[in-house]
Amino acid sequence: MKTMKTVAALALFAAVSAPAWGSEFGTKDEAKALVAKAVAFIGANGPDKAYAEFTGKAAGFVDRDLYVVVYGMDGKVRAHGANANLVGKDMMDATDVDGKFYVKERIALAAKKADFWQDYKFVNPVTKKIEPKQMFCHPLPDSAVCAGIYVK
Repeated sequence: MKTMKTVAALALFAAVSAPAWGSEFGTKDEAKALVAKAVAFIGANGPDKAYAEFTGKAAGFVDRDLYVVVYGMDGKVRAHGANANLVGKDMMDATDVDGKFYVKERIALAAKKADFWQDYKFVNPVTKKIEPKQMFCHPLPDSAVCAGIYVK
C-alpha cells in the first residue's frame, strides 16, 4: 500500500511539473491554467494574501516567462509576478512600444465580464527584450487576473 501511495504521489508530481520540462517558454494552455489557479487561490485565501503571494514570486505562480498580474478596474496594479515595483501604480495610461493603451483596453475588456485574450508588446523577463505578448485574463467583480505568453 505504501508503494502505491509513493507511485501515485510521484505520478501526480510528474503531471503537475511536466509542463515546465517541455519548453523554455509558457504556452496558452499553461497561461490559462495559471490564471485559473490564481483565481482559485484568491477565492480560498482572500485578495490580500493572494496578491502578496503572486508578487512574491511564490512557487506555483511564476513559471519561466509565465507570471500572474492583477489589475483593479481602476487600472492600478494589485499584483505583478515579474515586477513588484509596479504594484500600486496606476497604469491606465500605459502604452506599449506601438502606442497601444494596453491597460485601458484590458480594463474595458474585463468590464464585459468574460474571459479574453489580449495582444500587445511587453518586456519578456527571461529574454529582457520587448516581444509580442498574448495575455489571458479572467475578470472578477473588481479586478482582472491575468497571465500571458510571449509570442515567438
